[in-house]
Amino acid sequence: MSSQQHVLNQLPTTQAIIGEPEVVEDVVDRAAGVETSAAWLALKAAATALQGLQVQDGSVPDTAHHDAARRYVATITAAIEELRPLFPYDDAYLAAAVADFGRWADGGFGVPDFLDALVAFQPQRHRVDGLRHLVVFPMYTQNGSSNRHVEALLVEVIWPRFVSALEAGDYGNKLFLPLRLLDFTPGYDTNSAVLFPETVAVRETPAFTWGGIFQDREAARFRRVVGAAAEITDLDLPEGATRMLTDQALTEKAFVVWDLIHDRTHMRGDLPFDPFMIKQRMPYFLYSLEELRCDLTAFRECVRLEERLAARADELTLADEETLEHARLVQYAVIFDRIFRFAITGSRVRNYDGLGGQLLFAWLHQRGVLHWTDTSLAFDWDEVPAAVIALGEAIDELYWRSIDRPKTAHWLAAYDLVRGTLTPHPASAWARGLPAEVLAGPPKGYTDAVLDDEFPLSMFYESLDKRMRPVIESTAGITASSEVALP
Repeated sequence: MSSQQHVLNQLPTTQAIIGEPEVVEDVVDRAAGVETSAAWLALKAAATALQGLQVQDGSVPDTAHHDAARRYVATITAAIEELRPLFPYDDAYLAAAVADFGRWADGGFGVPDFLDALVAFQPQRHRVDGLRHLVVFPMYTQNGSSNRHVEALLVEVIWPRFVSALEAGDYGNKLFLPLRLLDFTPGYDTNSAVLFPETVAVRETPAFTWGGIFQDREAARFRRVVGAAAEITDLDLPEGATRMLTDQALTEKAFVVWDLIHDRTHMRGDLPFDPFMIKQRMPYFLYSLEELRCDLTAFRECVRLEERLAARADELTLADEETLEHARLVQYAVIFDRIFRFAITGSRVRNYDGLGGQLLFAWLHQRGVLHWTDTSLAFDWDEVPAAVIALGEAIDELYWRSIDRPKTAHWLAAYDLVRGTLTPHPASAWARGLPAEVLAGPPKGYTDAVLDDEFPLSMFYESLDKRMRPVIESTAGITASSEVALP
């Protein structure tokens, strides 16, 4: 039984879905073109207008706005009801969303609570390539808006057969949901490339069962940024990377593989007690190392996949061949996205992803596999994998030793790892050595002593940033359709 048949066999029996190929195709195609439908456009307009009445916590405190808010909610719920038949696998969720909107309006538009709808929404159970979802929640958007306003999205699952085989094998990740953006309200006309249940307004925190990542946005950003950076640095891109710049679908699949492995890595390996560090106040370079560790694990696993599959090239299935192709592409994606986009995206205030990109670039440069000579960038590609894996192993060693260390001693060791490659700010208290009263005091003193820009940009990156800034800024709100016609 195929993964599509298995998933669709789990749909409610009232929908009479049985998983034959033509039935699968019918369910996938049922919502085709929904992004241009009158119901969706009315829903999107009403949600956008409603945002103008909401304050940051999602409530509408001004009673003078309640009549208008009720009209917008009525439009939203009517549109959901009209669209429900197109999404039979989400019927329970859409019904719960209508009820949550009604309860919110009847309660006087206080802080919204969409727990019932969130619990009913289980998109990870329907990982079928091309399957669409209508998503409507009061939520903030990571790397976008901090306002918990009503946002509406139309999304499409990206689930190639070879990825399904990877997930069913060594890279199981039942929570991972790769998506493509079709249309959205203003909260997603930003840099946000994730759809996380943690962002939804609820009365209590449920068990989280899925996490969505917009691989189309990641791929489109990669294509625009790396294309510009390669031209600016006179970089002769490898053949596979060149194809990524001209093929959105190919690049999306590479990012699906990268994120599939990255996401599961957060809870695997010799880890500190809380590898996510979400609810802890820590020096931001700890977050840099955790995100970089997960990226470098994806890189390392793709090197392993490539070597294993290349060794039996004469007996590969079609899925194996696609896996082999994308295992190499993921390596290019990790390196180029990290050093070209991550390093110079966002402000210099505790930018942990930026620091990770700087660290990878400097590590490769100092090991002689990346060269900046005669104002041109070049790589020794045969030597790159070993150098990248060595950085991953250094972080793994740090984590393994952390199990036997006090927390603050782990922080100091992590700082030493970073400054062994990157030069700290001349004013850094950490670089000079923290005073005894800080070392003897609570962890807060350590964190407070970290500068906002503890590891400033190098001269290479200062120059690159000036030329790349307009390109980086142009990627806000980007989608697959934005980049279809790239040369």
